[in-house]
Order: sequence, then C-alpha cells, then structure tokens
Amino acid sequence: MSALLVEVRDLWKTFGEGEAETQVLKGLDLSLGVGEMSALLGPSGSGKSTLLTILGTLMQPTSGRYTMLGEDLMRASEQDLTAFRNRHIGFVFQFHNLLPDFTALENVIFPTAVREGRETPAARARGRALLVRMGLENRIDFPSTNLSGGQKQRVAVARALMNSPELVLADEPTGNLDRASADQVMALIDEINREEGTTFLISTHDDKIAGRCRRQILVGDGQVTG
Repeated sequence: MSALLVEVRDLWKTFGEGEAETQVLKGLDLSLGVGEMSALLGPSGSGKSTLLTILGTLMQPTSGRYTMLGEDLMRASEQDLTAFRNRHIGFVFQFHNLLPDFTALENVIFPTAVREGRETPAARARGRALLVRMGLENRIDFPSTNLSGGQKQRVAVARALMNSPELVLADEPTGNLDRASADQVMALIDEINREEGTTFLISTHDDKIAGRCRRQILVGDGQVTG
C-alpha cells in the first residue's frame, strides 16, 4: 500500500445563508496515496469541482480536516497556502488557461517565475525539457495562440509539472479535445505518473479516460460513494 499523501475527513462546504443555503459537500472522506492515478467521477452538481478546488487550497471548506504531506492545511494562513500550493500542487484545466501573449516556454515556466520573482536559467532549462517530453520541441518558442488545442493542453500539463508537485489536479483535462489528442495527453500523464510517482486526480465524464486510471472515485450528493 502506498504512503498517504492526502487525507480529508468529514469535509463540509456550504454556500449561502438562510433560505439560500446550499450544502455541496456533506461530510466527505477521501484519502490519496503517493503515486496514485485516480479518476474522480460523478454527475454534474455532485461536488467534484468544489472538492478539487478545496484540495487545490483555492477554497476553504466550511468545516472538516484536510492534511497533505502531513501538514494541517485547515490551520494554514493564506500566505502559507499560496506557498504550499505553488510548491506541491499542479493544476490542469479543461480550458488550459494559457497566457495568450506568452510563448509555450514562458507559459510553462510561469509558476517558477512567480515563486522566484524572475525567470532563471535553471527554470528555462527545465521548461524546455518538459516541452520536449511533451513532444513540443518544435513549438517551444511559439506564441500560445499559434498552437492547436491538443498542443495547448500538453503545454498546460508541462506547466502543471514545472515545480515538480506531488499532486496534480486535473478538471476535465481532455473535455475540449478530439479522441486522438485526448489519448495523447492521457498517455503523457500516465507516463509521468509511472516514471515520477506524481499523484494525479482527474475529474472526468469520459468513461475511456476513467478507464485509463487505476482507481475510480465516485462522488454523489456531496460524499464519496464508491
């Protein structure tokens, strides 16, 4: 059994007050081990996106416990959460969220440039190496607006890996891609997972994408149900 990376217990998230109050997460429990490759499944409105946002430390739950790498993230300050997120968590979104005025390389090294306050030679070297691994050696200095959808998503995966995070959270990362591009992105994610031991949690409605993950986590009505 792999070592524990993430543990959430009795996680609740409530939006609004009074008659407008909506409970999205309802005492959810979840553990992720080091090196897991997991799919997060469930219908729209089940709480998947809220859970990913909380796991990414972009939103605080209403109550409960959240620890990662042994740190109690419920007690951390906003400054500490920002630093923790930059160092330990990567994100891949459905709409890739690349900066349009930046090249592929500049987009990839952006998380490290934010942390260091500048671009460094070491960051540029790692960014180039990641883009080569993504099969984009001929697109390194291309503006992101000149890339295809599949190429943009591979840049997004490289950006998520830039700071060597232990956990990568992916929210419908292949939702806007054709099947061939989706399979290529998932093959790269699987390769990184197996070779580097990075933990991936991938929210998806695509049964084929879920089938490529070694664990399926089903969320329904704000709880893990399977």
